[in-house]
Formats: sequence, structure tokens, C-alpha cells
Amino acid sequence: MIVLLSMSLILLLTQQMCLYLVIVYLVSKTPLFKPFTEDSSRLPHKVFIYFFFSTFCIIASYFGEQTQDAIANTRALGAVLGGLLGGPVTGFFIGLTGGIHRYTLGGFTDIACTISTTLEGLSAGLISRYFQSINKRELIYHPIIVFIITLYAELMQMTIILMVATPFDEAWRLVQQIAPPMLLVNSIGAAMFMSMIRDQKTMQDKLSSNFTTQALRIAERSVGLLSTGFNPLTCTQVANIVREETKVGAVAITDREKILAFIGLGDDHHLPNTPISSQITLDAIEHNQVMFADGVHQSYACSISPQCKLGSSLVIPLTCGNQVIGTIKLYEPKNKFFLNINRTLGEGIAKLLSNQIQFGRIEQQQHLLVQSELKLLQAQINPHFLFNALNTISAIVKRDPEQSRALLLQLSQFLRINLKRSHSLVSLNDELEHIQAYLAIEKARFAEQLHIEIDIADELLTLYLPAFTLQPIIENAVKHGTSHLFEPGHILVTAESEGSHLILTVRDNAGLYQINTKSEGLGMNIVHKRIQNLFGNSYGVRVQVEPEQSTSVIITLPLKEQAQ
Repeated sequence: MIVLLSMSLILLLTQQMCLYLVIVYLVSKTPLFKPFTEDSSRLPHKVFIYFFFSTFCIIASYFGEQTQDAIANTRALGAVLGGLLGGPVTGFFIGLTGGIHRYTLGGFTDIACTISTTLEGLSAGLISRYFQSINKRELIYHPIIVFIITLYAELMQMTIILMVATPFDEAWRLVQQIAPPMLLVNSIGAAMFMSMIRDQKTMQDKLSSNFTTQALRIAERSVGLLSTGFNPLTCTQVANIVREETKVGAVAITDREKILAFIGLGDDHHLPNTPISSQITLDAIEHNQVMFADGVHQSYACSISPQCKLGSSLVIPLTCGNQVIGTIKLYEPKNKFFLNINRTLGEGIAKLLSNQIQFGRIEQQQHLLVQSELKLLQAQINPHFLFNALNTISAIVKRDPEQSRALLLQLSQFLRINLKRSHSLVSLNDELEHIQAYLAIEKARFAEQLHIEIDIADELLTLYLPAFTLQPIIENAVKHGTSHLFEPGHILVTAESEGSHLILTVRDNAGLYQINTKSEGLGMNIVHKRIQNLFGNSYGVRVQVEPEQSTSVIITLPLKEQAQ
């Protein structure tokens, strides 16, 4: 008899649960469902969860099945889910509300049900708090975990009924009848409900992957703006673009000391050219670390005005090389959640802007070099090389920001070496360091089509030679040689000592060199003249060509172990 009643209750409770799940599914297609998928613990979020699941508990009690002066129902489903999503305090009040309502319906289990429903909500909230404390919040959304938690909660309810309800014999018969259906249906229902939440959360997380496209659109609109300088005018233009694309409450850009631009909510008191007053911004600059204050887990309060409408802030450092030069900050108002997509997008935007700032710095260095009075230095910075290098980096930054950053550092190193060389002679090791920076750019440009081999003994690295001896020769080998080949180009750099001479050879596999007596350009001719001016006509540059096979540029220098 008890088995038949249990089977009947399983069917009835399953029907109710299916109806609830259909309603939940329809709600999941509306904005009302969104708070369940957000990892937020703000008061409006908790209040929404309280009202939603308290209503669920009340409806479940109303439509429950009368059994032996008691009610078999799915009330526990609301208490457990409310506790998991809202935390212990929210879960306690949801359970208490559902329990008090159940008490008003009477029956010999009214007190037991009031106690058990309250404890179900509280215990689920404590489990949620524990998962958060061990950084395993994703377990809250795991259907199997939710099934186990709900099963435990219902077992606790049956135990409390046996302990509190009187007479015991009736309580025991009731538990035998309602335990199997309530344990099974509530546990499955809670797992299915949480599965819907997880699916929606997964969908939103997938949407966040689209930030790449959005970031590239921002990069496309802002390209060239920061190349003219990191200043209030360009930063205001960039901040406008970022806010239009991300739809956040406000966007700010700072340098290390002051606000350069502020667009959006709060622009009446967050004024450009005023000192930075936000501690999280100062911390982000000092530690080169992304700082996020959501207003809940990490407190956020405007440091300027208590009436400020902003409720959360994401601060990302902007870097040039390894140095933090400022920050970009994204804000959301107090009544809006900071979306995961905007947080991820903000970090991507910061990387793109940092690359653009580096690009701008390099352009500024190029301009300074062009204006420099050091004619030799001007001669060695080939405009075609810089043009190709910057175009290469510009193309790579869209698909591989980390590689583009490395290339920018190599280009920066190349330019820095040019700028700091004030002596006529440098060590061979320094010269190789210079060409390594140059070759890193060329390898990225030609990919698998260019192979470089440097075969020089360590004992020769301390010998001295005129600065900018190898780089123009290798540049010619690439520009006028291997770049014209359909097959991969090979360049071999060797050094050897012959008596009192140092012999450097740059050999390519193109064999395309042609003598141009009218050439008054830079590169090989000026290297040859400089060597002869320094050491005499016994030294200099000569070329051996095997047409369409190889070109060898041989540089003869005296053995010098220290600079003169």
C-alpha cells in the first residue's frame, strides 16, 4: 500500500516539477533570469533571489499533495537553490519565509516543516559560502553536486519530522510514504533547474569570447590616434571609442600622476588634468596589476564625491616595454552588474592600447632620428626597413599581441642601440647584438622564407670594428637578395682571423648583386669608405658573386682588441 502511494506521489510531484521547469525555461529567455547567471552578491541581487525563491516555496506548498494531515511538496527545491545562489543569509530568509507559510497551513508536521525548510536554505547557503572560500564557485552550478545537496537537505527534513512531529507512529508512516518521492523529485528538479542556469551561464561565457572582434574594432577605430602622443586630446578620443563599443558606464585614461580623459557617468567631478585620487589606480600603477573592485567582494567608493553613481571599477595598467605609463579604467553604475565580457574585453583593450603607445613611441624615435645631426646614424636607419617593420608589427598585433610586443621590444632595442652609439668603434659582440635585433624583425616579416646562421667563435667577440659595419651589409643581403627569391633565403655570417686581419663574411644564396657605379646611397659604399678612412686602403669591403647562386660580401679589418 505504501509503495503504491509513493508511486502516486512521485507522479503527482513530477507533474508539478515539470510545470515549474517549463515556467523556469520561459523565464530563462527573459532578462529576469540574468541575475542567476552572474557571479555577484550585491543587495539587489540577493533581494531578487529572495523574492523569486520565496514565491517558489509558497507556490510549492499551496499546490502540494495532502497526505495524512501533511503536505508532500517541492518546497525544498526553492530553499536549496535560493541558498546556493544567494548565500547563507538569503538562504536562511528564503527557508524561513517558506517555513512560516507552511506553518500557517497547519497539520501535525507544521513545526517540523518550518524548522527543516529554514535549515535547508541556511545549509545550502553555507555550502555555497564554503565553495567560494576555496575558489570553487563553479561547483554551485554543477547539476550532480546540486542533486547531492538537495538529497542531503531532504534527508535532513525527514529526520526533523521524525524528531519533532508527534505522534511518532504517524510521523514514521508519513516519512515512509513521502520520503522516496520527495527525495527523488526534489533532487532531480533542483539538478535540472541548475542545469538550465549553467547552460545560460555557459552561453554568456561563450559570448564573452567575441571580445576579440570587438577589441579589434576598437583597435581599428583608434589606430593612429596614440601615435601622435599619449596626451589628453588623443586619450579623450580613445576613451570615447571604448565607451561607445563596450557600453560601460564610464571610461577613464590616466598617466602615472593625473587623469588624462574621463567620459561617461561622473564626468562632472572626475575632471581631466586632476591628480589621481583612487587608491586602486595607484596600486595598479605601482604593482603593474589589474585591479577590480566590484563593490561587493572588494569595496568600491568614489574618492571624490559620495553622490557618485559609479559602483564598480576595473583598472588595467598601460605599459610601454616593462614600464607602466598609465591606466585605462572601466566603470559601471551602482545599479548594473560588471559583465564578464567587459572585464575580459577591458584587459584586451589595454594590451592593444599599450601596443599602440609603443608604436607611437617608436614613430617618435624615428622622427627624432630623421632630424638628428648625426649623418651616419641617419644613414643606417633605412626608412624602408622601418616601414616594413612597423607594417609587420601592425599585421601581427591583430592575431598575436604577445609576438607583436616582442617585436616592438626588438625594434626598440635596435633603435636604442643606434641612439646610444657615440664611439666610432664597438666590439663584435655589440655589433652582433645590434643585428640580432634587426634580424628578429626581418624573420617575423619573412617567416619561413628567411634563415640566418651566425658562425663566429667566442674568442673573436671581443675584437673591435666600426659601428654599423654588419647591419647595412645584412640589410642589403635581405633587401636586394633573399627577398627576391621564391625559395627560402639563407644568410650566413662568419668571422675568422688571418694573421693581423679580421675577415667578416656575409653570404646569401641569391647571387643577385649588380655593381652600380652611380650609387651614392648608403649601405655598402659608406661602410667601405669608413673602413678605409679609419684603417687605410688595405682594408675595406669587396664582393664575390656567383650569379643566381650566391653573393659574398667580405669585410677586411685589422685585429683590434680595444677601442682607440
